[in-house]
Amino acid sequence: MTITVVCDVLGEENNGTTIAAMNLIRSLKAKGHEVRVICPDEEKRGLPGYYVVRKINLGPLNNYVKKNGVALAKADKKVIYAAIHDADIVHLLVPFSLSKATAKLAKRLNKPLTAGFHCQAENFTNHIFLMNNRFVNRLTYKYFYRKVYRYVDCIHYPTEFIRDAFEEIVGKTKGCVISNGVSNEFQKREVKRPQEFKDKFVILSIGRLSKEKSQQVLIKAVDKSKYREQIQLIFAGAGPLYEKLVKLGSILPIKPIFKFFKRQELIKLINYADLYVHPAEIEIEAIACLEALSCGLVPVIANSPRSATRYFALTEKNLFACNDAKDLARRIDYWIEHPEEKKSLSQAYLSYKNKFDHDRCMDEMEKMLRRTAGAER
Repeated sequence: MTITVVCDVLGEENNGTTIAAMNLIRSLKAKGHEVRVICPDEEKRGLPGYYVVRKINLGPLNNYVKKNGVALAKADKKVIYAAIHDADIVHLLVPFSLSKATAKLAKRLNKPLTAGFHCQAENFTNHIFLMNNRFVNRLTYKYFYRKVYRYVDCIHYPTEFIRDAFEEIVGKTKGCVISNGVSNEFQKREVKRPQEFKDKFVILSIGRLSKEKSQQVLIKAVDKSKYREQIQLIFAGAGPLYEKLVKLGSILPIKPIFKFFKRQELIKLINYADLYVHPAEIEIEAIACLEALSCGLVPVIANSPRSATRYFALTEKNLFACNDAKDLARRIDYWIEHPEEKKSLSQAYLSYKNKFDHDRCMDEMEKMLRRTAGAER
């Protein structure tokens, strides 16, 4: 098939949407499909199959968007038409400007259309300081539906959690639940721990440094821990709250490390870490957490009603009360004091990861695209 993938956000693989997009693109190409990609990533210009559009100019907000490590695509109808007019199917990633324009044109051309659900309302409303406003979040979902998802023949939901959340507001939709999957590269390995961490208890947290990811809760929890003198925090990621988190981290006796790690570095880091903490309040799936679990790293996860990640907890001891630093400190201390139980649970997580096998998930995505492309409209 000829498949056009529409990416309003695409660039360095430092966020969940870009990682999901590139994993899908690589998988479809490997299966022999012709894949066309519409995106704003100038580094892709001139590469076979890439249709590059300009970025949206947000004036004084450009620096803020850049701090988030993303660039937003500007709709260009000529480029969109060139990429989709003879495609067998079109797949959208997020319900922004480029995807909105593509959805309308695809319907006029009677093209089969699918769309991923990779953006929670709160991922948007947190930038206008209304993340906890239920009314505004509901309006945001209704806007997503009206501008994009009502045109779509099948919606790809990464989790049942986000499908339920969306359908509670807009009603029943045509869709299917398929995990974004975890790359087979993320496996348990024997790695040598760096000398500087030899006597430390290393706690890892992966994710964009932003309000909804709640990294400040982890820093405050370590400050309350009985073992604060021996805990090394490592935050693998970048984002707009970098400076604030570095400043907050200065309260700890061992300064946290903030760094964006390339994939092979990250796999090595996961394999020598002692504990994984996922404090995010807002999360559709959290592939980063699944990557850690796939290497057998035991997690402690925020029990947030607005996060699917809590369902990855195999025991109550893998959860802490959302935004409660004291409760998180209690969980951290427990796992430091019970290494044998942690070792046993690590084995359980190595089996658990099979549900999210990347190849199986990508096979399901291909089936969804084939099924939708072959359906009558």
